[in-house]
Amino acid sequence: MVGLTILCMFKQFCDFRILLFFAKEGVKVNWKKRIIAVLVIGCVKLGLFHIINRIINHVALNSNELKEAIDSCHYDWRFGRIYYEKTGQGKPLLLIHDLSVSSSSYEWKHVVKELSQTNTVFTLDLLGCGRSEKPNLTYTNFLYVQLISDFIKNVISSKVDVIATGASGAFTLAAASYENNIINRIMLVNPKDFFSLAKIPTKWTKALRFVINTPIVGTFLYNTLVNVYTIRRKFGTSYFNRTGQAEKEMVAAYFKSSQLDKAHSKYLFSSLLSRYTSANIVHNLKNITNSVFIIAGTGDPKNRLVADLYNNQLPSIEIIDLINARVLPQLELPEEFLEQVHVLFEIS
Repeated sequence: MVGLTILCMFKQFCDFRILLFFAKEGVKVNWKKRIIAVLVIGCVKLGLFHIINRIINHVALNSNELKEAIDSCHYDWRFGRIYYEKTGQGKPLLLIHDLSVSSSSYEWKHVVKELSQTNTVFTLDLLGCGRSEKPNLTYTNFLYVQLISDFIKNVISSKVDVIATGASGAFTLAAASYENNIINRIMLVNPKDFFSLAKIPTKWTKALRFVINTPIVGTFLYNTLVNVYTIRRKFGTSYFNRTGQAEKEMVAAYFKSSQLDKAHSKYLFSSLLSRYTSANIVHNLKNITNSVFIIAGTGDPKNRLVADLYNNQLPSIEIIDLINARVLPQLELPEEFLEQVHVLFEIS
């Protein structure tokens, strides 16, 4: 980050020298020189933004984390290539990570090995995340509902138990609601609250999406909002219950995920900010006949309140509290998390 600071200082210095040059020309600078000044300053800024973007991307990709496994596979879905891994033998179990530009199947790193001893475990990187393709399109709630349904039907090819984190829980419930013959039991790990899921795009969020999707300035804005410092802070304030508990490699893996494929996760990021991935799922809950469990990390009291709201809509939901965990108990407290999975999914 020292290098980035130097680059920013150099940009400001260049801007100052250009402005100083034209100031010496006097107050009566003609319109041609004014246009040239604006163009020169604009080109300098764009050039520096591009250099900063490339440095950030290089630093992120230099990490040894989040490499493709030797036995990894790809599913050529109609909207993009999907990276997934298949391990173990037994009844199929699909693990779906939370929907954010820094999330990936790395989220399940500490639990896959044990679960694969009794189950055929599938972990995938959602479209726009991790090692999956990141096309320039509008990412919507229904896009991910389709992805989950198609992945189960075309790759797993049998009814499957699903564990989904955060926003991905909404996609899983919707998929089960539309096609009740593809998903068996569902475990939601700290699902999103109904209020957040019900938000719709506005003129402001649509304008913000347009800016972020621009090639250089948009990427620079994306990098100022999603970087190693914001990710580390997220672990300390939201993902984990105790500040500083996140290992360096976790932060590096999440940072790398956000920068893979030339930071094209910014297209998902813009859709998330614009609320295109949101959808009211209350009506989906009314059609659910599956067994549904919620793991609530009560390190943040809000998680239990959200779980209770789900239970109010679907009383058959069983809620399990993990007292010393927050959003990602599978990374924070993997042993306690696995214990609940074994009990609820009757894994012996």
